[in-house]
Amino acid sequence: MFGYSRGMASLDPRAVLKDRPSAGLIIGLVIAGICALVSFSFDILNGDPVQFTLALGLAVAPVPLLLAGVLALDRMEPEPRTTLIFAFAWGAGIAVLLAGILNSLNLLALERTLGDPNSARNLVATFGAPPVEETLKGLVLLGLLRFRRQELDGPTDGIIYASMVGLGFAMSENVSYYLAALDQNGPEGLAATVVLRGVLSPFAHPLFTSLIGISVAYAANRRGAPATIMIIAGWIGAMALHGIWNGFASFGGFGGLAIAYLILMVILVIEITVIVRDRKRIVGLIHHYLPPYERNGLVNQADIYMLSSLRRRRHARTWAKALGGKAGARAMSDYQLAATELGLLHERAARGGVGEESFRGTQRSLADLMAYARLSFPMPERHQARAAKGMPPPGYAPGAPNAGHPRIPGYGPGGFPPGSPGQGYGPPGYGPGGHPSGPHGYDPGGYPTGSGYDPGGYPPGSGYDSGGYPPGSSAG
Repeated sequence: MFGYSRGMASLDPRAVLKDRPSAGLIIGLVIAGICALVSFSFDILNGDPVQFTLALGLAVAPVPLLLAGVLALDRMEPEPRTTLIFAFAWGAGIAVLLAGILNSLNLLALERTLGDPNSARNLVATFGAPPVEETLKGLVLLGLLRFRRQELDGPTDGIIYASMVGLGFAMSENVSYYLAALDQNGPEGLAATVVLRGVLSPFAHPLFTSLIGISVAYAANRRGAPATIMIIAGWIGAMALHGIWNGFASFGGFGGLAIAYLILMVILVIEITVIVRDRKRIVGLIHHYLPPYERNGLVNQADIYMLSSLRRRRHARTWAKALGGKAGARAMSDYQLAATELGLLHERAARGGVGEESFRGTQRSLADLMAYARLSFPMPERHQARAAKGMPPPGYAPGAPNAGHPRIPGYGPGGFPPGSPGQGYGPPGYGPGGHPSGPHGYDPGGYPTGSGYDPGGYPPGSGYDSGGYPPGSSAG
């Protein structure tokens, strides 16, 4: 039986959009894991098992907190977990191993040329390591652009993926730095290095690579020379920022390090501003593209009000959990993500970034998921009178407009398929028991019977042509 019954895993909107992780992604994870083990084996050979265990523990310790900080930025439209894991693994395994090899070769060549190990080390750190490391980290972002372009909906996505690969890289690299500090300067040197790299600058690598991430996300929604120029500019910016940081740390002493920190803080503030603006953009898409779906009972004004704020989304999940337990909260989470993805899908279509056939299939999947989620949460009997008038249930979205939802021919109050128990509207709007009568009340095409979808799956009167594109736009 379909639904979000207790103990049953929720539907993942992204699982609706795509198949399970591809064979290529799985193979990539395996290769990244092997590379990480090889890199760590070099560290063990340079120290001893006890020292390695200590260094590894210190490098890993802050990672959960750092990951939580990055993922907190990804709440409006969360990225697929497997892709995030792959980005982190790429940085921690493939990128760090190849960077270690190339940087070592550059260092050996420069030492032979200069005859001064210290000067060679500082020069490689300033001018050699940044191009090598940023290129190796950035390759995974180019891979996303090539194979998972649909995941890059805006600059926030680019920042998230870049931060994941940067955190993975920094974690593995710190193991080597901590071992070297312990070997050369003992516990005091280790403590100083941990404070400098693990406490004061844990987001350095993510910030460097985020410049590539932003440029790649821009290119994902563009074509031609502007996209290429933007990627090159982002790449140069990441290498320059990395080089400035390493150069000030190597040659500038304490004053230089302070200047480097100031530069990083400026970049951090700029990126936070970009994320805030991008979040407002997504809210604007929800307001622009979702109202036509009111006719089909997928959204109402209270839903759009709820979807427009992270705080109100969280409140709605709490409300759903209070009435329906974990299953209700999962249904609400899936509804919110699917609705957000639907708005982004329309934007991609407006830009010509998705073909007509792909648009139709994805729109159908997202609309189905939103409908399923609505029917998966029981509406308390005491709220059914309000729900029948199309008003949000008490506590669902405080402050939301109370505009009634128009009844649709063939629908009961609130816009559910005939025969749906309770006919409650809301995500709100679930009848007792959470399931429509019959074989879930859906026809073979997956839409609520009498839902008003045409064969192409678009809301009637929505302003979209048969291809599902805004008038005047072209299919990509």
